[in-house]
Amino acid sequence: MVFYKTSDEKKVGFTAGKKVGNAVLRNRAKRRLRALFAESEQRLKDGIYVFVAKNGLKDMSYKQLKSSLSWSFKRLDCLK
Repeated sequence: MVFYKTSDEKKVGFTAGKKVGNAVLRNRAKRRLRALFAESEQRLKDGIYVFVAKNGLKDMSYKQLKSSLSWSFKRLDCLK
């Protein structure tokens, strides 16, 4: 899940609740989201981005996750 708010500078935050799993799974989920954000960062407008890892993230492949995130960015209208 991604939240976006327009701003003059680019800020980003990542979070994962205990429903995602133990600490290892939560950290892995956040690492995957960070990697995807780093790939897409140049295409994104300035603003505040908050990524929330959900329970199903651990079962998704990297390709599925990337596709889902791209769709979310288009839907939020935060692409340059």
